[in-house]
Order: sequence, then structure tokens, then C-alpha cells
Amino acid sequence: MWFTTVSISDNELARRLKHEGLRVGEIIAYRAWQVINPRWSRNGHDRLHSVFIRDYVWHPDEPASGDVQTHGIYSFRRVIRSMAEYGYDPCADGPLLFGKVKIWGEVVEHEVGYRSQFGKIVSLDYGDPKLLDKFRKIYRVNQVSEHAGNAR
Repeated sequence: MWFTTVSISDNELARRLKHEGLRVGEIIAYRAWQVINPRWSRNGHDRLHSVFIRDYVWHPDEPASGDVQTHGIYSFRRVIRSMAEYGYDPCADGPLLFGKVKIWGEVVEHEVGYRSQFGKIVSLDYGDPKLLDKFRKIYRVNQVSEHAGNAR
């Protein structure tokens, strides 16, 4: 008695799988965060907040997250340095800080940027110098090692 074994090659198996989108590593994008005046808020004044969803707090030791089907973490492809570039109402509350964010997970690409499942602050680059200094320390970004100047 003869048995025939049918095997599917890896290429054939790959062709049969449904393509769910492009898989990439982390993406570096750009965004703004709002600084809440401590007089306006009891807690969270030492954390950065989302600009449009002010109750959303970005914590230093955990990634920001959101369901991309409903809102997600918004970011831009190109550097933004000002309220005008961000499209932010200058009459609204609180100063903004601008910088880079690392995004990953499910990512939806839009004309000017992204909406992602996860995000983490990578750097704070533009804004009020005193606020930049304060929040760079809190989020441990843009920090220069004390020994960096001694390296030869």
C-alpha cells in the first residue's frame, strides 16, 4: 500500500495567509503635550497631558495607549515647533511642549501623521526653556550624561 504525503511549501503557505498590513518596528513621530497649570488642577500638574483630551495624562514609566478604532495616540510625520504648526487654538489653556514620540502596536497612517496603539515620549525639543528642563528630568529624556564631557 502506498501513501502520498502532501506538504505545503513555506512560500505557498505564506501566499494563503491573509495579509493584515505592514509590520514595522517602532516609528518616530512628532507631537505636542500640554502643561497644566498647577493652580487649575489638583493632581497631574507634574505630568504632561494630551492637548485635545486634557484628562489623558502621559506617565513617565508607562507607554501611552489607546484604541486606534476610537482615538489612539495621534502624532505627526514632520517636526512641529509651535502652536501654529500644531493647529492649536492659542486662546486655550496652558503652554505646549513639542518633541518626538516613539509609536508602535497597531498604527493607522493618515495624510499628515499617525494614530497608534502605543506611544512613549522620546524627547522634548521645543517650548518654554524652564518647562523643558523640568519635564525632561521627569520623563528622563534629552539628558546628557555627566561623564559625556569627560570622554576623549
